Amino acid sequence: MLIGELARRSGVSVRMLRHYDSLGLVSPSGRTAAGYREYASADLRRLVHVESLRSLGMPLAAVKRALDDDGFSPAGLLDELRESTRRRIAADTELLDRLDELRSAEPTGWQDAVRIVMLLTAVRSGSGARRQQAVLAHGDGVAAVPGAALAEALLAEEDANVAGALRWALAKSPAGAIDVLETGSVASDPAVRRRAVSALAELGGPDAIAVLQGALDDGDADVRERAAVAVGAAGGAAAAPALVRMVIDGRRDVEASETLAGLVREGTVTADEVVAALTSAAEAGGEAGGPGPVDELVRVAQAMAELGGRASRRALERLAHHPDRFVSQTAEVNLRRAPDDGAS
Repeated sequence: MLIGELARRSGVSVRMLRHYDSLGLVSPSGRTAAGYREYASADLRRLVHVESLRSLGMPLAAVKRALDDDGFSPAGLLDELRESTRRRIAADTELLDRLDELRSAEPTGWQDAVRIVMLLTAVRSGSGARRQQAVLAHGDGVAAVPGAALAEALLAEEDANVAGALRWALAKSPAGAIDVLETGSVASDPAVRRRAVSALAELGGPDAIAVLQGALDDGDADVRERAAVAVGAAGGAAAAPALVRMVIDGRRDVEASETLAGLVREGTVTADEVVAALTSAAEAGGEAGGPGPVDELVRVAQAMAELGGRASRRALERLAHHPDRFVSQTAEVNLRRAPDDGAS
């Protein structure tokens, strides 16, 4: 058969068949009297083999080696092809993600699209100072960047200054960020969870607070404490036990006391409940290796002054008679400054 017929039967173009011939990959068995290529059935079978191997992504040189070498073992080459395919899929997936990001930003023109791409590229590469500068230099322009993209960059950001800049940017462009941050809040790496919780706390709002409530029992103290302050500041009674624990353990205890006082003022919890929880926890002692009960009672006395009300005063009056002089003096000082608003 001539080259045209072979092209029709195989679906391979005449131009490609000539290229295969030049490489010695599929050559005609003979020539006609006029010098035209003439292919036999064996040539068609070899062409089918070539196309089959090419469909696996094998380069032509490897295809030729495989067909010409009877001792050729495909295992090693197949492993290489699998690895190169994985890399290509990863690159294509990253490209698709960036295209999705850009599409969700709804750029108004190519200049707007280029600006967004440049910002996203800048926050993902270079030194920490350059990444931070890239975010801050765009000013209000970051509002055009998808919040989900900023949130992903934030979760991966180890530089505290850059992370702060990204949280600032998220406040301007929060759309889609909550879902990404929620995923980050349950990541196996506690550092990622801390970044997620910090961002959610700054964003605020019902959706962010709902996610933060799930972090109140996190195994990392920093994560659950940041969540507790944010949830408590939003009026969430579920944060009270964690806030009490913070006072007892001396971890951000002033902030925890103020947040507990806010919950009492809003009527989310009662002063009696908070006082009972603080007193009970102090008597039970802190965490293993933590400060002694004297230090805990001193912090409880200071928290009572923040809470105010009759329940707090009664607790302070009892502490004023504590045998430890430091505890009793702290209670007396706080009694004088604790307001008696009549609340129980």
